[in-house]
Amino acid sequence: MGLYSDWVLPRLMSVAMGTEAIGEERRKALAGVRGTVLEVGFGAGHNLPYYPAAVSKVLAVDPSRSSAKLARKRIAAAPMPVEYVALEGEAIDAPDASFDAVVSTFTLCTVRDPAAALAHMRRVLRPGGRLFLVEHGRADDPKVRRWQDRLNRFQVALAGGCHLNRDIEGTVRDAGFAFDEIEKHYLAGAPKVSGFVTRGVARAR
Repeated sequence: MGLYSDWVLPRLMSVAMGTEAIGEERRKALAGVRGTVLEVGFGAGHNLPYYPAAVSKVLAVDPSRSSAKLARKRIAAAPMPVEYVALEGEAIDAPDASFDAVVSTFTLCTVRDPAAALAHMRRVLRPGGRLFLVEHGRADDPKVRRWQDRLNRFQVALAGGCHLNRDIEGTVRDAGFAFDEIEKHYLAGAPKVSGFVTRGVARAR
């Protein structure tokens, strides 16, 4: 912990996560969300303006209290109740089958144990509930993947543990989810090494 990780990095990430291109990804990813929602990796609350009217409540989980402070205005402006809990994604203690939807946006790249976090997400979904996600990660192009592997350790050090080369689709499938919808592409305006995006909706198998 220190000045960079506690103060500088959350503000840099808030700016990076608030671009128009990423906002469009959020809008598309969250279009079908409804009911009670668990959002894992809430950050500075950038998803809140994109939740549909069918969302009745959001439980926001994130370990960064600095990011939570940056989210205050968005929480206050949200049309639905938002409860923030300072927890890591691997430590979700909500009851089984307690949410209609789980949301993860640009989070699985950073959590220390994606498999554990996804296991909790699967556990707390009600029967028929869905996981809505948009994440950046390992590209399909072998040339891009090689650069992701080369640069990953620098990314992890500078971006608070964010990885360039995690296989998002494979990790989600391995955690017991099946995709109803999936789209993979490069984010407009972003470098290919950090801009390969997986957006989808999945259900527990």
